[in-house]
Amino acid sequence: MELEYPDDLKYLDTHEYVRLDGEIATIGISAYAIDQLGDIVFIELPAEGDNIEAGETFGTVESVKAVEELKAPVTGTVIERNEGAISAPEDIVVDPYGEGWLLKVRLDNPDSDLEDVLTANEYRALVEGE
Repeated sequence: MELEYPDDLKYLDTHEYVRLDGEIATIGISAYAIDQLGDIVFIELPAEGDNIEAGETFGTVESVKAVEELKAPVTGTVIERNEGAISAPEDIVVDPYGEGWLLKVRLDNPDSDLEDVLTANEYRALVEGE
């Protein structure tokens, strides 16, 4: 199966992605990360109203293989979390870039946050070892 890396997203080398829409960032984990983790059994995310900081841990994803920390690609306030992903974490496998998002965050500073992110092509090269 070929994994997808949508061009409209930015990626971290820790496998989180971010989709920007004005001052709102939607955060999730890449298809590659999901593929590597295997069966996901638990997701822990911050509550609405919590602040997250770029580069800091904001939650965890637990699979039958491992527990992985989630790193924030942006700094801001959580305005929504995907309750569906929390209650049925296995569902993020089906559509990681659509229904499988994890958080929506209102950016503290929309202009400066995305300094250490990768384009889809850079991320693809990283994970495919090109």
